[in-house]
Amino acid sequence: MRSVVYVGMDVHKETIALAVFRDNNKNVEYEREIRNETGQIIRFFKKLKEKEEHILTCYEAGPTGFTLYRILEEMEITCYVAAPSLLPRKPGDRIKTDKRDAVMLAKVLRNGEIVSVHVPTRSDEAVRDYLRMCNNTRSDLKKQKQRLLMFLLSIGKKYDTGKGYWTGAHRKWLKSLEFEEELSKSVFDEYYIAICELEEKIDRFKEKIEEISAEARYAEKVSKLRCFKGIDTLTALTFVVEIDDFRRFGKAHGFMAYMGLVPSEYSSGEKRKQGGITKAGNSRLRKLLIESSWHYRYYGPSKRLSMRRKGQAPETIAYADKAGRRLSKKYSKLIFRGKIPQKAVTAVARELSGFIWGMMVGETS
Repeated sequence: MRSVVYVGMDVHKETIALAVFRDNNKNVEYEREIRNETGQIIRFFKKLKEKEEHILTCYEAGPTGFTLYRILEEMEITCYVAAPSLLPRKPGDRIKTDKRDAVMLAKVLRNGEIVSVHVPTRSDEAVRDYLRMCNNTRSDLKKQKQRLLMFLLSIGKKYDTGKGYWTGAHRKWLKSLEFEEELSKSVFDEYYIAICELEEKIDRFKEKIEEISAEARYAEKVSKLRCFKGIDTLTALTFVVEIDDFRRFGKAHGFMAYMGLVPSEYSSGEKRKQGGITKAGNSRLRKLLIESSWHYRYYGPSKRLSMRRKGQAPETIAYADKAGRRLSKKYSKLIFRGKIPQKAVTAVARELSGFIWGMMVGETS
C-alpha cells in the first residue's frame, strides 16, 4: 500500500522550494528547488504521481496568487493555500530560509494544522481585481484632493465659508482663485486636472460595476445588501465577491473575527486584558464596512435608501430596518458614555458585520 506524501512549497516569483514528507516518516525525504514555470511544475509532479498514489500539497498565500493552486488542481492533486498569519511558528526560531519554510509547511500539512484561505473562481477573481482597482483609484483621488488643499493652505488660500469641501460652492471657489506666481498657477492646474481625470475614471468604473452587479450570479445578493443603510453597489458587490459563500462562517462571531473587528485579548491566570480590534482578515472589507458604519450616526427615512429597496421582500427590508435602528441606538449610547466617535463607529461596524452575515445566510428572524 502506498503512503500519503506531503509536499510543502515555498513559492517565489522565480523559484519554488519543495520539501517532501511521508506520513510514516518523521524526517524529510528530500528537498528540491525548481523554476516557477508551468512546464517545470507539471514535470515535477507528473514524476511524483508515477511513484505515489496520494499527494497532498500546500503553500502560503502571497503575491503569486492562485496560479500554482490551479495548475495542481488540473492535475488532480490536492492543494491547500495556507493563511500565513495562522501558521504555527516557534517563538525561538530565528532562522528563516526557503528550504526551512518548505519543510515547515510540509510538517504543518502532515499534522493537519493548515488553515486554508478561500480560493475564488477565475471569474470571481477577475471581478475582485476590478473592484480593488476601483477602490485604489478612490484612494488615489482622496490623496490628490488632500495634496491640492495642503498646497493651497501653504500659500495662504483658505476656504473659510464654513461649508463642506468639494461641494459645488467649493469648486466654484477653486476656479475663482488667482495666483501671484505663474508657477503656483501651474501647480494648481496640474493638481486639479489630475483630480478631474480620476473622477472621470471612477464614473466609468461605477457604470461597469452596475453592469457586473446586474449579472444573475450577483444580482440577488447585491440587492439584499443594498437594503442596508450605507451600503451601495460597490460595497455590496465587493462583499459578495470577496466572501463568496457566507456559510463558510458557522456563526456571526466567526465572520466578525474574519473581519478583524473583535477585541484582541491577552489573559493569563487571574488577569484578563482586552485591547483594540485584532485587524486580522480582510482589511479591504473592514475599511469599507467602517465607512458604511458612519451612516448610522443617525437613522431615518431616505429617498435613496427607499429607491434601493424597491422590489425587495418585506422581511428583508424589515431586517435591514431592525439593524439600522439598533446600530443607530448603539452609536448614540456609546457616545453618551464618553467613547470617541471612531471607537463607537468601529463597534457599530462589528455589529453591522453580524447583520450582513445573517442576511446572507438567511437568518433574518
